[in-house]
Amino acid sequence: MKKLIIVFGIIALTLVSCKNGDENNADKKTAVRKKVPVRKEPKNVSYTLESAKEWLKKNKSKQNLKISLAVNRTDKENFAKMDSVIIPTDLSGDIVFYLPFPLQVDFLQNVDKIILFSYPTQAFAVYENGILIRTGPTNMGKAKDPTPTGLFFTNWKAEETTSTFNDEWELKWNFNIENKKGVGFHQYELPGYPASHSCMRLQEKDAKFLYEWADQWVLADDENVKFKGTPVVVFGSYDFDAPKPWLQLIKNPKALAIPESEIKEIIMPYLSTILKEQEKRKKT
Repeated sequence: MKKLIIVFGIIALTLVSCKNGDENNADKKTAVRKKVPVRKEPKNVSYTLESAKEWLKKNKSKQNLKISLAVNRTDKENFAKMDSVIIPTDLSGDIVFYLPFPLQVDFLQNVDKIILFSYPTQAFAVYENGILIRTGPTNMGKAKDPTPTGLFFTNWKAEETTSTFNDEWELKWNFNIENKKGVGFHQYELPGYPASHSCMRLQEKDAKFLYEWADQWVLADDENVKFKGTPVVVFGSYDFDAPKPWLQLIKNPKALAIPESEIKEIIMPYLSTILKEQEKRKKT
């Protein structure tokens, strides 16, 4: 999805297309830890394969639908079109227990804000000082237009834009993370697999949350960025030739779980940069 943008006086053509770090030192000032929210854990997390149409006829609960949409990495419109869907047998818990990210990552305790996008699991997570405050499904770049991986920072945003790649594509709650390549996250339909032109598609409620929660960059002048926005780390790869990875949950409910140790390994090379940029913003 591509969009021509002029950003805050920086005259640039921008396509909206959908080193080392070190561990936290004892010398670093420890952040005030965010209180861990109280969440309801389901008694059992297991999954079955069901007919989407039949399941929708029997289930009218908004909470049940919310969880089922997230598990299938889709939205309500596309969910109804699917032949079969994976459904948790116990839908009584909070959504965090059905998605792969850990509830707490101590390694991130000094990072005020960070957004993680997992390519292999097609899910995102938002952490404040190492505490998971939001998670949900995403559909990222398709095989021909993959989402780039690595460390990015949110920069400019637009509540609503129209794609120049296709003028029928309306992008809501768009937040750019790569100005030259035009990669960002925004609301758009979720067919249940990576289908975008490199951007990270989100359900509207999630896109709106991130739009309001994340920080924009601050410009020093027409040519230079004074402070970067919120760090965003995109990681992993997706096997486009294999079945949808969440189908593995039927045999192994923990098949997609992302342990704290993996997040630490992923973030380690970027931690120094993240903390330096965070300190710059705090000094204003």
